[in-house]
Amino acid sequence: MPHLILVRHGKSEWNKLGLWTGWQDVSLNEDGKEEALKTAAHLKNIPIHKAYCATLIRTVETWEIIKSNLKLGHIPTIFHKALNERSYGIYTGKNKWQVKEEVGEAEFAKIRRGWDHPIPEGETLEDVHNRIVPYYQNTIQADLKDGKNVIIIAHGNSLRALVKHLEDLSIDEVSDLEIGLAEAHIYSMAEGGKILSKEIRAENKNKGKI
Repeated sequence: MPHLILVRHGKSEWNKLGLWTGWQDVSLNEDGKEEALKTAAHLKNIPIHKAYCATLIRTVETWEIIKSNLKLGHIPTIFHKALNERSYGIYTGKNKWQVKEEVGEAEFAKIRRGWDHPIPEGETLEDVHNRIVPYYQNTIQADLKDGKNVIIIAHGNSLRALVKHLEDLSIDEVSDLEIGLAEAHIYSMAEGGKILSKEIRAENKNKGKI
């Protein structure tokens, strides 16, 4: 019975400041490094055979910490931009709470949590879904069907988009979905890719506040 492990990166310098990061390449801060260490401790009892990681530095650093702590230097790691965060376009680098004051709560909710609400020069969550799901189906799913335990280290929105596919969530359900920094969402999979069970480890109690 293979396992699929989804891990969001730890806290970055811009997460700490409340800035929309998107494709901006920002490193983990010290809190994020500690979070990644704690996540690794929660995964010690699960053998991991292959890793897939987004290309942005905050995910790479998260994976390096987990990999080192769990002594997984021998397993193959694939880095791919299909797993990268959503582009926030013109909002990249702006303080999200200041934007909320400027545009109002309703528009802010659409920008931050909406499915197909457009952002100038950026992506919708639907756009992210349309790039990550084919990559999962055409690449990662084959490893699970071969019985491998797979870890994916990515971002809040790219993982939300993938979870929508995995759990067949509605648009309203994915809008409400939160994946906290450095959380590990672990799926037990049957042959053919059906989900048998799910658990969350290293749960972040501050999800939704960053």
